[in-house]
Amino acid sequence: MTTATPETLISQDSTLVLLTVEEAARRLQIGRTTCYALIRSGELESVPVGRLRRVPSDAPAAYVARLRTANCAA
Repeated sequence: MTTATPETLISQDSTLVLLTVEEAARRLQIGRTTCYALIRSGELESVPVGRLRRVPSDAPAAYVARLRTANCAA
């Protein structure tokens, strides 16, 4: 039996509106550095919240949808 840590529960919380970059990277199953690169390039949407950078919770799914569309067109 595995026990869920508070971090795991937060990252799986579907009610979150904004994700940290780390949470978005975890959902995409990529590294944090790669996630920041996607944000810098504009491929993954993000918004500033004060001095923080957050990813809207629907942005990872939208990114994957764009990848799938581009892959089908190729």
